[in-house]
Amino acid sequence: MDAPTVLPAAEAQGQASYGMANLRSKTTGLPFVVFISQKAGARHDARVKVSTGPRVQPDQMGSYQLRPFRHTDGPRLEPDDEANLRAWVELNLDVLVSYWDGRIEFTEDAIELLKPI
Repeated sequence: MDAPTVLPAAEAQGQASYGMANLRSKTTGLPFVVFISQKAGARHDARVKVSTGPRVQPDQMGSYQLRPFRHTDGPRLEPDDEANLRAWVELNLDVLVSYWDGRIEFTEDAIELLKPI
């Protein structure tokens, strides 16, 4: 398993500065990159970000809240991709929230628990 790339996040739209790990299609089964992170002082609930590629500026990422699932800001996925992201989030919600909350401490441990769609 490849180690995740960790990107610094910019302070934008109420987000704290923290690193995000990108998950490629091999891990998620999705045709785009999903970024996961831990809360690290963020003032919002658990979210994932998405982009068409692994190297992207934070303002070029779409952001999706997990509970309830909804688009929050940035570029929005096409409807079919958004439906697939929702299905992946529902399949992995416990892992994503546990990682966000810090109950899963290491990114590698979270990645091992994630299931692709």
